[in-house]
Amino acid sequence: MARKATVTKEMILDSAFALMKEEGFEQVTARKLAAKAGCSTQPIFRLYENMEQLIGDVYEMAGKDFDEFYAAYPKNDTTPFINLGMAYIRFAATRQNVFRLLFMSSFRGDRSMYDLLNRSTGAVGMEITKAKEAGVQRPTDLFMQMWIFIHGAACMSLTGDFDLSEDETLRLLKNAYHSFC
Repeated sequence: MARKATVTKEMILDSAFALMKEEGFEQVTARKLAAKAGCSTQPIFRLYENMEQLIGDVYEMAGKDFDEFYAAYPKNDTTPFINLGMAYIRFAATRQNVFRLLFMSSFRGDRSMYDLLNRSTGAVGMEITKAKEAGVQRPTDLFMQMWIFIHGAACMSLTGDFDLSEDETLRLLKNAYHSFC
């Protein structure tokens, strides 16, 4: 009778996600993953055709991680795009490798930034609606202008070039919003 498989897809995926968070998605190799999961490489390739397929599943986990982070992030400001911007910048600063995979890698495929941010929370759509209700004439254009600023700040946090406090970040985002309106 064949031995029952003890390594599950969930175990491999959880180990791959943990490895990605620690070292970056480029470092998720079959050997490193096997060591992290406490198995040989055989179960990995029994469960996944290749590493790219596995990273695709890790990417989906990263998306859920952002969705959960955003849902839990305090939404204390009524100015459109500010809460989303604050959460996004904080996510980049605190979950650097997850941010890189999710928003700065080729695993994004043909998904736009809008699609990634709007995937389950509908955050961008809600912010655009809030801007429209606040009297903004072209809220989608305003989103793009704000997003260039927000994404730039988030990327700067990865290199240590954006080390502003929460209050300073909030002030800059509000100034950008009012300048772009």
